[in-house]
Amino acid sequence: MLKLLRPLSLLQSTPLSRPTRTSPIFPNYYRNMASETPAGTHKDPVTGEMISKQELKRREKQRAKEASKASKAPAATPSAAAASAGPSEDDLNPNQYYEMRCRQIQELKQSQSPNPYPHKFNVSRALVSYVEFYGAEGKITSGTKLENVVESLAGRIHNIRASGSKLKFYDLHGEGTKVQIMATQQDAQDPNSFIATHEHFKRGDIVGVTGVPSRTKKGELSITPLSMQLLSPNLHQLPSGHFGLKDQETRYRKRYLDLILNDSTRKLFITRSRIINYIRRFLDAQGFMEVETPMMSLLAGGATAKPFVTHHNDLDLDLYLRIAPELYLKELVVGGLDRVYEIGRVFRNEGIDLTHNPEFTICEFYMAYADMTDLMDITEAMIEGLVKTLTGGKTTITYHPDGNKGQEGARELVLDFQRPWKRYDMITTLEEKLGVKFPPGETLHTEETNRFLRELCVKHNVDCSEPRTNARMLDKLVGEFIEPLCVSPAFIVGHPQVMSPLAKWHRSRPGLCERFEGFMCGKEFCNAYTELNDPFEQRLRFEEQSRQKEQGDEEAQGIDETFIDALEHGLAPTGGWGLGVDRLVMFLTDSTNIKEVLLFPAMKPQDTPATTAVATPGGHHLGQSGQI
Repeated sequence: MLKLLRPLSLLQSTPLSRPTRTSPIFPNYYRNMASETPAGTHKDPVTGEMISKQELKRREKQRAKEASKASKAPAATPSAAAASAGPSEDDLNPNQYYEMRCRQIQELKQSQSPNPYPHKFNVSRALVSYVEFYGAEGKITSGTKLENVVESLAGRIHNIRASGSKLKFYDLHGEGTKVQIMATQQDAQDPNSFIATHEHFKRGDIVGVTGVPSRTKKGELSITPLSMQLLSPNLHQLPSGHFGLKDQETRYRKRYLDLILNDSTRKLFITRSRIINYIRRFLDAQGFMEVETPMMSLLAGGATAKPFVTHHNDLDLDLYLRIAPELYLKELVVGGLDRVYEIGRVFRNEGIDLTHNPEFTICEFYMAYADMTDLMDITEAMIEGLVKTLTGGKTTITYHPDGNKGQEGARELVLDFQRPWKRYDMITTLEEKLGVKFPPGETLHTEETNRFLRELCVKHNVDCSEPRTNARMLDKLVGEFIEPLCVSPAFIVGHPQVMSPLAKWHRSRPGLCERFEGFMCGKEFCNAYTELNDPFEQRLRFEEQSRQKEQGDEEAQGIDETFIDALEHGLAPTGGWGLGVDRLVMFLTDSTNIKEVLLFPAMKPQDTPATTAVATPGGHHLGQSGQI
């Protein structure tokens, strides 16, 4: 259905040259020890890793150098020795910190005092529930704690502050909220082991705490622990709490770290979940049934896009990853499921930019006995209602197209989702903008029109790569002169039939079809039309697509005989609709890069030493996370 999202040709198998080691972006953290110490044949006696012989020699040489330097240092005073016994995290580089932490955890694994990876910790209350219940005004007065009440909480330590050896403060994070741990020796169940126990906890560790709800003298809600337990240590040095994690590349490649440190990222993906949930509930309320259709097929149909190719070993068949679920969904309507929809992934092997990813989420629905006009009404009602749900009743959203929110002079666009939306007729608007008269609609597929469009593109400096078909050149002209007009959501209507092989002809305008595209901020987010249900006409359109494919258009479709057979059994007058979920989320969350709204976006491989690459059965080399 959607031609709109033309993702990237990132996954083509191209020979990889031997990569070279590159310096990290932020040497204080982003040097990933795991990626620099790949699986090998020699065991590091300190960290327990399996590494190469060369890497082991390098480490032993470095440790010997550091030990020699330490032995030549003057004898330290008792106070200085005590200070040096526990070096600050800030004084260590990431490699030193990682080795130190690995050594500590390996020792704990051997001694089991305590076990650094316990199987279970009983949590009595979630952090959000704890804050809501005990944070209520008057529940706990400042400087006091609740007697005879014990709670067990768990989360990740973000910050540690000490006031001597007998009083420590931790910021415990989880579920998007924070609770302070105020640990004192006098309140511990085992005061004698207090200091030793708290030496195990570092920033980033996941811990369990059992204690008494309390408030500090300054009024901050806390928990005073009777006991604390290490549940899962963090072996790596977290970026500082002050600077956080800002590097965009690292945020996308290590989304887990982004979610740990940036609460705004967590909120964005919660909003994404709410958007998808709203769309699903809206369609369910309209009587639609959610279905699932195949991800692989012998033909790539239902959209104009270049597919990915895979291979089925047992059948010895090359298959295509789907570019759209459209044809399968319409076959279900033929079968009598009058209202069906699917929310799922599709794959398009095309260009990469700020609004395209090779795999993306689409929502398509098909509604028997409906046409283009009905679908426009449904689209306006769905998106307006969604915006009201997200904004608390407003129909406007502020969008920063340059991605510089908060900066002085940042450009702002106010998107108004109030119904009804503007409508732009394609041919009429192009005639107004270009000052020309287009050929009649029934001749828009001819060679004469092709020459007319070529001259028009040259005259107005509109670039269109080969093959310069009528459909491709019209699409380029629309992108140059009509799409920028659509700031607030609007519809472009009146598409020529040559651009829409699956849409039904217009009932009153020869050569055109009943189709609309939804745009906002100059980008398409949805596409719909009155479905073509004439099998004779559908075969002619497929044949025209096949001719375009033979001319070199890799996005053109082939002839799907099974789908034509389904139409020959009778498809009721039907309206079909498709929505690019990722792009809609971008606009509704004020994001200018599609990678911001995808938990694991496609990334180019990082340059790493050849020994760190993980060989896959297909012979490709992947990073340690397996990302492309």
